[in-house]
Amino acid sequence: MTGPRKQKIRFGRSAHPERPTAPTVSPAAPPVDYFATRPAELPPRLDALSVQTKPGVRGYPGVDSAQALLFQTMRKDRVRGDVLDLTAMGGLLGALSGVTLRAVEGSAAALTVLHAAGLDAHAATPGEDLQERWPERARTVALVLAGDRGNAYAQAQVAWAHACTPPGGTLYLAGDRDKGFDRYVRAAGNAFGTGETVARDGGMRVAKLVRRPGPTPPQPEPETYEAHGVQVVGLPGVFSAGRLDRATTLLLEHLQQLEALDLIGKRVLDLGCGTGVIGAWAARRGAQVTLVDGDLQSVRSAQATLVANALPGEVIHSDVDAALGDRTFDVILTNPPFHVGRGVVLDVAREFIAAATRRLTPGGTLYVVANDPLPYEGNMSAIGPVRELLRAGGFKILAATRSV
Repeated sequence: MTGPRKQKIRFGRSAHPERPTAPTVSPAAPPVDYFATRPAELPPRLDALSVQTKPGVRGYPGVDSAQALLFQTMRKDRVRGDVLDLTAMGGLLGALSGVTLRAVEGSAAALTVLHAAGLDAHAATPGEDLQERWPERARTVALVLAGDRGNAYAQAQVAWAHACTPPGGTLYLAGDRDKGFDRYVRAAGNAFGTGETVARDGGMRVAKLVRRPGPTPPQPEPETYEAHGVQVVGLPGVFSAGRLDRATTLLLEHLQQLEALDLIGKRVLDLGCGTGVIGAWAARRGAQVTLVDGDLQSVRSAQATLVANALPGEVIHSDVDAALGDRTFDVILTNPPFHVGRGVVLDVAREFIAAATRRLTPGGTLYVVANDPLPYEGNMSAIGPVRELLRAGGFKILAATRSV
């Protein structure tokens, strides 16, 4: 590939540790208003900027390291005019001088921050057509690869970026060397026709590509499999898209053995639904199910799973329970996330439990499956006495019932 002369941009950034096998966490956390936006912790060369974030946004409590390098690179290149940011997160690129940002996000938490900042934000997932939203394509497109969400998702991102970039337009592509960045840049170069890596900082990389006329690569197909009587449709990048994870397997196997768990006619919430397998399993047992996820790609996957099984149910894109109105539930089932991107962040999982405290009817029960070390018992005690139903294979199943 050919392109502009390489430049090196280096600056300090806050650490975002890889997800450990057994994260070390404190048993309690200071009170925090989960839904409130707050100033992001910025690396030294960006500390003059005013950027907001909140729990659940990639990079929280700071900004994503690859996006920070992307900002620095585009600022050095003096990018101006309309910029389509397909992974806007907290809207950092909106701080570029002379740029009008078209912010696209699939994260409900990030959309909250973007709207609060007054940015032109749009909810979408890889492959969705944006021309109805913005009939004239921007000449500059930006994207941070989510290599931690798997190869298929990164491929979907690259194909989407190609479709959104007009011939002669420029794509700034950022990512993590250790998450397959070089491989994805080669794939993008094959589609775009020209480009190369122009900035490096530690493991972070930014490539600049100019699109030549040519066909857009196809979007990867969803994966399908059967689990616990449910035909699962897993879209690229969704948790357990290719096979059921061990924790959810353990939860469903145990729930099937509970003779006292009668779901017929019960209002059941699958909180953090992913592919929708837990909610679909409950619907098969006669429950009135609501499935919720903060990731729009997961919402699309859960909707497809319900359709594939001809099951009724409501699937809602929501930052935890923010979009649930006054709904309450008899049973809440969840395998809470405890990381956002590369960072171990328990704020979201703790808010899941707080939401259950708000949403359970008297006599209603929260069932949680979690890694052994994660200290959810203290948070769950706000509902009622916490029962450990099972501990096996590095996981535990906890339950708490709200008093009548």
